[in-house]
Amino acid sequence: MLDICLLGTGGMMPLPERWLSSVLLRYNGKMILTDCGEGTQIIMRKAEWGFKEIEAICLTHYHADHVSGLPGLLLTIGNSGREENLVIIGPKGLKNLVECLTVISPQLPFGIELIEIENNKGCEILQNGVIVEYLSVDHNIPCFSYSFNIKRQGKFDPERAKKEGIPQRFWSMLQRGEIIKDDGRTFLPEMVLGEERKGLKVSICTDTRPTLGMADFIRDSDVFICEGMYGEDEKLEKAIEKKHMLFSEAAKLATDGNVKEMWLTHFSPSIKDPEEYLDNAKRIFNNSIAGKDLMCKTLSFTDS
Repeated sequence: MLDICLLGTGGMMPLPERWLSSVLLRYNGKMILTDCGEGTQIIMRKAEWGFKEIEAICLTHYHADHVSGLPGLLLTIGNSGREENLVIIGPKGLKNLVECLTVISPQLPFGIELIEIENNKGCEILQNGVIVEYLSVDHNIPCFSYSFNIKRQGKFDPERAKKEGIPQRFWSMLQRGEIIKDDGRTFLPEMVLGEERKGLKVSICTDTRPTLGMADFIRDSDVFICEGMYGEDEKLEKAIEKKHMLFSEAAKLATDGNVKEMWLTHFSPSIKDPEEYLDNAKRIFNNSIAGKDLMCKTLSFTDS
């Protein structure tokens, strides 16, 4: 199972009733945080998922509403008793950013492993098996969208294992994907596993104009979390100028990418009630949801 928590839904500045946009994922007991604006650790406390098991922090870009909460969060993670290295992924300039921000959070009890994105697209595999894919998008500074993928291997077939003459003591190892060599024979996982089954995928896209590659990048996501800076179609000129998206543009991406569900987030401070403009998205992609702080969902694997 994969747990998702939309911690905050605000863009530009935190408001009394709306924290800055960030997303927390939890899988196999480990967590991944995307973006860390001012006050992120406060809304994380309200989520009650803890801090110690954050394995990675993915930063989309380096505007203050996406990174200024990092020093305080790192100190809180340190106070939680964490000693293992923490991974931080982000665009070019990550090393300088972290060095500057951690001037006020020195002597952390854990190491920080920096992964600075050098290409327009690519992926990293975390220790808990989550594949983090990234894609360069169209904002006024370098910015990336992320997809988080959990692959799922095929079902184990004991009858095939027996037919191949594979000793039972090796079955669990083959299920884990290990290659076994025994008495001159080599046993491969594909000898006993069926076709790969559908996994889980969550995509996060914020602070960008729609781009040509985005639909393919988010394709077949179980949940697509997308910025909706402006609700009204009449704000198109402003969205183009500021390099943001309309509700309707996000919905078009969701449709083109064949996603199951879209959560809108990163609302302009001028939007008091995102629900007021939700029909502008739903008329294009019906399964559009106006995100709310601390909105959570658990995704489960299907049998197919």
